[in-house]
Amino acid sequence: MKMPIRSMLLASVVAFNCNLYAVTTNSDSNSEAIELPVLEQESQHAMASKRIYQLFTREHYKRFEMDDTFSKKVFKRYIDQLDYNKQFFLQADIDALAAHQNKFDEAFYRGKLDFVYDMYELNLRRRKEMYEYALSLLDKEMKFDKDEFYYYDREDKSWAGSLEELKVYWHQRVKYDALNLKLAGKEWPKIQELLSKRYKTAIKRLAQSQSEDVFQAVMNAFARSIEAHTSYLSPRRADRFEMEMNLSLEGIGAVLFAEDDYTVIKSLVPGGPADKSQQIKPEDKIVGVAQGKDEFVDIIGWRLDDVVDLIKGPKGTQVRLQLLKGDTADNQPVIVSLVRDKIKLEDRAADVKVFVPEEGDYKGRKLGVIEIPSFYSGVTRDVVKHLGELQEKDVEGIVIDLRGNGGGSLPESINLTGLFIEKGPVVQVRSVGNRVDVQQDRDPRVFYDGPLIVMVDRYSASASEIFSAAIQDYGRGLVVGEQTFGKGTVQQHRSLKKRFDLLDKPLGHIQYTFAKFYRINGGSTQHRGVIPDIAFPSPIEPSEWGEAKEENALPWDKIASANYQQLNLIDQGKVEKLKQHHIERIKTNPEFAYIFEDIAEYQENKDKKFESLNEAIRIEKRDEAKAERLKRANERLKRMGKEPVESVDDIPEDINEYDVFLHEAANIMFDYIGKDALAKS
Repeated sequence: MKMPIRSMLLASVVAFNCNLYAVTTNSDSNSEAIELPVLEQESQHAMASKRIYQLFTREHYKRFEMDDTFSKKVFKRYIDQLDYNKQFFLQADIDALAAHQNKFDEAFYRGKLDFVYDMYELNLRRRKEMYEYALSLLDKEMKFDKDEFYYYDREDKSWAGSLEELKVYWHQRVKYDALNLKLAGKEWPKIQELLSKRYKTAIKRLAQSQSEDVFQAVMNAFARSIEAHTSYLSPRRADRFEMEMNLSLEGIGAVLFAEDDYTVIKSLVPGGPADKSQQIKPEDKIVGVAQGKDEFVDIIGWRLDDVVDLIKGPKGTQVRLQLLKGDTADNQPVIVSLVRDKIKLEDRAADVKVFVPEEGDYKGRKLGVIEIPSFYSGVTRDVVKHLGELQEKDVEGIVIDLRGNGGGSLPESINLTGLFIEKGPVVQVRSVGNRVDVQQDRDPRVFYDGPLIVMVDRYSASASEIFSAAIQDYGRGLVVGEQTFGKGTVQQHRSLKKRFDLLDKPLGHIQYTFAKFYRINGGSTQHRGVIPDIAFPSPIEPSEWGEAKEENALPWDKIASANYQQLNLIDQGKVEKLKQHHIERIKTNPEFAYIFEDIAEYQENKDKKFESLNEAIRIEKRDEAKAERLKRANERLKRMGKEPVESVDDIPEDINEYDVFLHEAANIMFDYIGKDALAKS
């Protein structure tokens, strides 16, 4: 129950700023009538807070002090969760709320979090006030002929010092939203209608906030202040987690996250509808959702849970997504139609094929490729079968493709490694108390002893890194691609409920790190990942991606090496020659020329945090992007001996199926085997 008298300081903040934030709008009288909820700590939250405190402080891998310094970290992260982009609070709000920054450690311990709910309610009021101001800006048609800019990334900016300063930002934001719709072919009346609905919906959703939302936000501020993969799951999210673990979720097979007001694709479930479409990629933003042939629902500003509920649905039903592509400067929304399916284990199964180059020095030679999308239960069994199939087809070498593989079962990664070595250690696991457990492959059988390449990229993580690191440390095969993600920690998922609890309300779950992976050479896969023997060109530096970008991620370190015998099948002198051949070859490859152009463009624009509000400039930029897409497509069609097309709308869907990285992996493999291998066989 709340204290009868709230924090005097917080009350003074509200009183001081109420006149500053008063907004007059003729566009939305309904929004002013919407009352925001009074959010209070519920009885189960006190109990859950105490249990989370005890579990994190006693059982987490990372040792930390619950003191004022840590409390300040939680305060900052909680503020970031409430207003990550500094678009609602004023500096005066932050200064006043700072009176609470030393209270979090004691509050978690005692389960008394009243002030946290007060902070959340203040944020709701600020959000409502600014959305009402946004609505007022729609009364007059906007022009887009001036050299103005919208700064969409304000993370490193200072908090607005005044309401007028904040209004300048919101005016630019509304113009940005309006211009995007105009570029999509909408006239002002339709733009006004769509944005009015968007901002009114945002206000209505504020009114639907629940106490559970507050508790989840502050507990995740607590969890993520400890370590990057520690989190609290509310009862609703815990239920969804269980469905995903049981593979009973029906939908499109995509992992989503919220960024500012957008729902963004984080990753795709291998074999799911989104993955099979070949039209959706990580970093794409979902801005609209339609059921079947119904009209699109604008979901900008929606809660992530509600977006997920809108997208998922029964197997066999159609859902259409409106996307802003994350890998192009073209802001024209793309529509992708998907048929929902049950995300089953079989959809994630390893795939096998014989790859035969159709061009170049190694035209006609045979290479086996086994693509492993995840380390699911049974993957080793499936790969044993595929290895037998490939050897019967007399392939000269085998590529294990782990690109996009985010991990999975630790035992499967150990067993899979065992298919390529006789026996020995595969990974070391250090748990709380510095206890080190060396995980071994004990099966002396080797199912394939020929030339081996492991392909990885920046999305390869966890169990993928264990496998590729072991292959590298033993000298069993070559690792090629990008430096991997760098997730070398082990999490435990645990319910907060106890058997004899009298309270009948659910408490949710926690996920926390309790151990860390180490390679058999002693180095951790954490933070650093696996560095390939031969690196492929990448637009993103390792320091800009993966675990290296995660705040509070555990560091890289090293323990004693395990007792293992290197196979020495990879001659380092020969690897250097392979690198040189690779570098010289990609210099003249037109597909790699595109990659180098994209890398240069990314490097030029990666620190850009604004977008032009000048319609002519944006149209010019969009047309340049389309022209470049068309140019590349026609160059590819010419190389394929096909006729050119006149519009990007006419580009054949299969034109992007050419896998330049797999082709280059094949070149490296045949370089390694030698040109006379066929004559010897």
